[in-house]
Amino acid sequence: MSLQSWKILQSSYIRPRYRFDRVELPSGKTFEAVALEFRNWASVMALTKNQEAVLVKQFRHAAQAVVWEFPGGVVDDGENPLEGARRELAEETGYTAANLIEVGRFYPNPALQTNWMYAYLAFNAEKTDIQRLDEAEDIEVHLVPLDELIAMAKRGEFLNGLQLAVLLHALAHINRIQ
Repeated sequence: MSLQSWKILQSSYIRPRYRFDRVELPSGKTFEAVALEFRNWASVMALTKNQEAVLVKQFRHAAQAVVWEFPGGVVDDGENPLEGARRELAEETGYTAANLIEVGRFYPNPALQTNWMYAYLAFNAEKTDIQRLDEAEDIEVHLVPLDELIAMAKRGEFLNGLQLAVLLHALAHINRIQ
């Protein structure tokens, strides 16, 4: 028996991008499903020439916590994920890199969300400008040696699951998975 898609019987929106579907399961039963139609996201593990990761620290409302992350965010409508990653790196940190490599892409939460998360790796990142933050952003930039970042993840100090996935993809790309 192969897995089958659910048949959407009816869809309604309570807000733009917040969809409720009445679906028919392969068993014939009906079920109420939620789909959040978020824009795609992109995140960059940018390394300086000294093998320091460019990290950001910021408050995250839902978790009510200050967390470590890689620079990144929403890919604007019509924007290429690579360009979105490049833009977010520059805006959030003032750092740029000549070459960003896509090292992975994955669903952030396929049970509820329709979007993709794009993971990028950049080498030789340099501080070339000032931060250009959005109205709701308050971000600290930190340079953390790559080995210390790995240790932070092992100690449970790098807590954003999506960022851990980006780290995994980046470390696999540079053959640092142990």
